[in-house]
Amino acid sequence: ISTNALMEQLHLKYQQKPWTETLKLVHFCMDKPLQGRVSNAPDGPLLSCMEKIQRTLNAKSLFSVMNRLESLSKQKGLNAHISPSGTACYITSDMFYIEVQLEKDGQVTDVKLAHLGEAPVVKLICSQLFLFGRMKNYDAFGKILEDLSNLYQIPGNSEMKAKGYLALQALEKDLYSMSLLDRAQDVNRVTEVLHGKVGHLVPRTGGTSMNIEFYISPYQVLEAELNPGSQVCGTKTVVTVEGTDTLHKLPLSPLLVDSQAGEDGNPAFLPLTDELSMDLPAFFVLKFHQPIPMSSSSIEEIQRLTGICNKMLIQKIHLVSGIQITGLKLAPLYELIVQSTLQEKCSEDLSTHKSCFFVSLPDCPKHCYFINKGSEKSDLTGALVSKIPFSHPKCVHGVIEILRHQVAYNSLISSCVSEKHVNEDDSELLYFEVVPHKNTSFSVFFLHPVKENLACVIIDVVTSREVQCHLHLNPQDPTLNSSDDFIARAVKRCMSVPVVMRAIFRNAAKVKADG
Repeated sequence: ISTNALMEQLHLKYQQKPWTETLKLVHFCMDKPLQGRVSNAPDGPLLSCMEKIQRTLNAKSLFSVMNRLESLSKQKGLNAHISPSGTACYITSDMFYIEVQLEKDGQVTDVKLAHLGEAPVVKLICSQLFLFGRMKNYDAFGKILEDLSNLYQIPGNSEMKAKGYLALQALEKDLYSMSLLDRAQDVNRVTEVLHGKVGHLVPRTGGTSMNIEFYISPYQVLEAELNPGSQVCGTKTVVTVEGTDTLHKLPLSPLLVDSQAGEDGNPAFLPLTDELSMDLPAFFVLKFHQPIPMSSSSIEEIQRLTGICNKMLIQKIHLVSGIQITGLKLAPLYELIVQSTLQEKCSEDLSTHKSCFFVSLPDCPKHCYFINKGSEKSDLTGALVSKIPFSHPKCVHGVIEILRHQVAYNSLISSCVSEKHVNEDDSELLYFEVVPHKNTSFSVFFLHPVKENLACVIIDVVTSREVQCHLHLNPQDPTLNSSDDFIARAVKRCMSVPVVMRAIFRNAAKVKADG
């Protein structure tokens, strides 16, 4: 039977009945706990149909909002109970519950969240999600329910899960205290992102995990300045806890001694004694929304900070504590940076094997960049890292600095990558080759604007805040009127290789004109 014919039969059968009766019937049929994914459950088609009906209807009445809440709770594997008065919905699990208070007309008046053993806390953000019962807000609230459940994805009983949550709370308090170290009262967000001990920290609210913004590019800063109030954000990581198959010693109370840094400028922490910690089948993790290409040397440095021992990195990552940075597959670092950049810049699926890219800049001939990716046998290999496990807050500052360094380096290489790998016109071209040099440096080769000899700029990203540059010319070739200091300042100002090369060629054009 066709879909149109089926819908026609349904219309004829229920045209005399109000929607409330139809909803009651469907709700009665599917009112059972969801044991697995919708597609695998025997009543999967009915549940899917119910969800579509709920999405189509703009839930405004008290009855329809309650139905939507119950349906959403079951989709997320949670329980839902309606109060005797019919104006409150309790969404519950073994570890937390959410109380949603509604008016008779279906408007949400209050939303409270309570974790196991804690008093209920009003979360205004949840109330705002439900205003007017818009579908997209239900989706956002569903994501909050998922995130709340994920806080307790730790093996063991309720007591063990509660201890895992307690450890996460202790970590969050330490990180927040660290974010206040050496912080001026009037510090702006960009300064905090680039120079703060742990970047710009946003505490956890409800099920939305604590996140740390640790790097922002000069172009993103400029965009934020030109568009006040815009939500321009840099590279972030999420702080959470995850279950493991082995036990790890995690703190159950804050370890930071005080809000002042020690003599060496680093925070002072209490030792991780048995009284202050517990062996749990979990570890803390810094998770990234998109995997970050990281060099093997950066990965080894993070392993050292977090207690990781590197042994035959190409085959497997071994950690002394049993923690593993999962999903690591070594490849040429530049290939990973190109792949990651293309996925971010292009909506369509472009081949990541391309090495030639065309970059257009105003008031300048088009640039053609050939990126020499090297090979797996070269010194500069890396991996895509999606999360970094750790067990002590003291290593977070060091890890953040390594991440800043790596992302700053990646930004320069990715500035040479574009979605255009074919020259679409016959315009004048300037050719450049980007070649790995050492761990944190690379070379940009190009033809001298006046002579036919090769010239080269070596860019060394010493840290995320310090860059050194050296221009190398044939001794017989005329100067390009660009000192090493000028090039370094240009790099730090824009973190874009094409913009820096345009500046060098402009200075060379002035010399040529004077000559």
